[in-house]
Amino acid sequence: MYQETQPEEFEELKRAEHLLFVSLKYTKTTDVMKNLIRRLINAYDYAVIKALTRMKEKGRIKDIPLSPLSRAELLRDLTKKDADMIDFLNLYFMFRRVDRAEYTKKEEFRKNVTLTVMDEGEFIEIKIDTLREYFNKTKGFINYIKENFS
Repeated sequence: MYQETQPEEFEELKRAEHLLFVSLKYTKTTDVMKNLIRRLINAYDYAVIKALTRMKEKGRIKDIPLSPLSRAELLRDLTKKDADMIDFLNLYFMFRRVDRAEYTKKEEFRKNVTLTVMDEGEFIEIKIDTLREYFNKTKGFINYIKENFS
């Protein structure tokens, strides 16, 4: 029996959703929070590749860069007039900085578990509600790419 597979970006979103609504619910650790952010980064990476592949097929670009950061920067440059795309990609760049930054834990194993990182000179506190917002925005980005680059 033939089973249709989901594109990689949707698979990463499913994994992120499981981390957010199941794993994080029971463990409440910053390690799970960091893993969730990595899954969101992966979903973004796959969606950016999809968008650039469509642009290459249409002849707008010659080559797709090898590094994820270069691909996202190229997409940002190609769509600089699209405010929604810029907002989505700025969130992606923030995710990458948060993933690499040193972090501190607060109230781990409790309801208000918080991951705190220093980003561009300011502290960012990431809580479970913040991760829900990030998840929904990433989902919005994936759908935006699907609608505009398919």
